[in-house]
Amino acid sequence: MPLGRGRILVINPGSTSTKLGVYTKNGAEFVHTVRHTDEDLAQFRGRPVLDQLDYRAVQIRSELQKAGYGAGEFQAIVGRGGLLPPVASGTYLVDDVMLEQLRLARRGEHASNLGAVLAHLFAKAAGVKAYVVDPVSVDEWQECARISGSALMQRSCLSHALNTKAVARRFAREQDREYREMRMIVVHMGSGISVSAHRDGQMIDSNTGEEGPFGIDRSGSLPVQQLIKICFSGVYTQNQLNQLVFGDGGLSSYLGTKDFIEVERRIDAGEEQAAAVFGAMVYQIAKEAGAMAAVLRGKVDGVLLTGGMAHSKRIVSLLSEYLEWIAPIKVYPGEDELQSLSDGVFRVLCGEEQPKTLQLESLASNALTMNARGNKVRADSSPREP
Repeated sequence: MPLGRGRILVINPGSTSTKLGVYTKNGAEFVHTVRHTDEDLAQFRGRPVLDQLDYRAVQIRSELQKAGYGAGEFQAIVGRGGLLPPVASGTYLVDDVMLEQLRLARRGEHASNLGAVLAHLFAKAAGVKAYVVDPVSVDEWQECARISGSALMQRSCLSHALNTKAVARRFAREQDREYREMRMIVVHMGSGISVSAHRDGQMIDSNTGEEGPFGIDRSGSLPVQQLIKICFSGVYTQNQLNQLVFGDGGLSSYLGTKDFIEVERRIDAGEEQAAAVFGAMVYQIAKEAGAMAAVLRGKVDGVLLTGGMAHSKRIVSLLSEYLEWIAPIKVYPGEDELQSLSDGVFRVLCGEEQPKTLQLESLASNALTMNARGNKVRADSSPREP
């Protein structure tokens, strides 16, 4: 099949959905979102995320068949990158080393870990290669951002790098400027929330999944002493506690639902608890953005609001009231992740860049890292992807 008419299958698994796209060099040919209800996902509660592989693959295959696509029609498959070791920005070939890292899940369990595994599954059926682009473990932080406040641990970068950087580049193009020349705060609001500071073409700091604002199902920062008491209360196992703060936290913890639309319906119906918890989430997002303004020393060209929750006029209005003093606010509802994933692979197929691979020697060096006192500590317990 000539490259100009070549098709790429894009697979972007999230906590409550799987987004699919079929792309050519001219753009999207087919886009679809498979929704996963609380009831559907209940069977996987407390289990490794890769246990969802067959469940999601069946749904993907069904939607592609409905749209008239067979396995042999794709020139390459690309998935969202998961919680891999720290890597440079770029397009990566899915190989056995990557698949093993995702199976081990040393940096945590998250739906994004399914991206490479699903891509590999469909690529094998099509007889083509599988890739990921700008995985959540892309790390461009400045060194001072890594110091946590305890020599026993360090902060580690895991964020919505793909959409965050795509939106930042888009805003720069709209301003007829280069991304590397601008200073921006990007607020990604999906099932998790990433608030990041961008300077010199890099994401120099951001919150992670275990800190910062709470989201739809993640608790964000918690009172440490209270958390320690709960950990040693004997009531919960480690896995149960992980689920409580990363899967059943945030709005879900207070309101019993991970459906953001349902939360807004309840607010519209006059439910005070829903309004109070929603308002607190917006308040925490705004505080984190204010912190990133300080990271950029108050010199900010734009505050960009993106992700699924940016479709909400309510959340955009409330955040604007908090943040409009920092810089002009620009809203990019949803995300550019499907297009960005396909763009990364087409750059490889067209020879514009070479695909990267995870290197065993770099993985070994990442297993141990130096903390602020020069002591070696394990890096396996890095913060979870937001």
